[in-house]
Amino acid sequence: MTTTSRRAWPKAILFDLDDTLWPIAPVIIEAEQRLHQWLQENAPRVADRFSIDNLRQKRLALLATQPEFHLDLGALRRAGLLSAFEEAGEDIDKVEQAMIHFFAARNAVVPYDDVLPGLLRLKGRAKLGSISNGNADLQAIGLSHHFKVSVAAHELGYAKPDVAIFHAACKALGVDPADAVYVGDDVLLDIRGAQQAGLRAVWLNRAGSSRHLEHAVVPDAIVSNFDELLDWLKREHD
Repeated sequence: MTTTSRRAWPKAILFDLDDTLWPIAPVIIEAEQRLHQWLQENAPRVADRFSIDNLRQKRLALLATQPEFHLDLGALRRAGLLSAFEEAGEDIDKVEQAMIHFFAARNAVVPYDDVLPGLLRLKGRAKLGSISNGNADLQAIGLSHHFKVSVAAHELGYAKPDVAIFHAACKALGVDPADAVYVGDDVLLDIRGAQQAGLRAVWLNRAGSSRHLEHAVVPDAIVSNFDELLDWLKREHD
């Protein structure tokens, strides 16, 4: 683990969500499979015409021509479904039902084993918040009560690594960026973005990657789980 010099305990600790608090790839795969099964039963003309991969390619094509969808992947998926329904001659009123079905599966995440105990140990030591470019619904997941503030790109209109989203979260928590620590899994979006916004940034590197070297990013600390994060916080601040 890498460390920094000893300093005051942070007033706020903010977290990325997907792939930091839970693995997201298997959840999205399962959600897309469940969505397609729903389409087979409720919108068969769409399911017959578009496979899961076809729908993905349609979203990518939309994203290429309308990059603003990067700020709201839920809106991108909705737009892709709407286009598919129209092409297949299916009732577009069913699109919202399809999205409800997808989001229910998308939020069926399972936190890493160390996350809940870690959040409980951090409560009372600092204000906790989250910053995400994704569409996770913390209330539906059952974790919203752990965070004083949760900000998302699709609500604010700007996304990581834009410094504005980090500053918005700090402002909502009532802390200066210099008094906050951000924890995330993405070297560029999370670590470089947070540091450019004036926060300290801890890379939660569960896979043991060396990607930070490739991008010349120097995290304030590198940890592989919440236990190591807590150890670093105590060693640097207690």
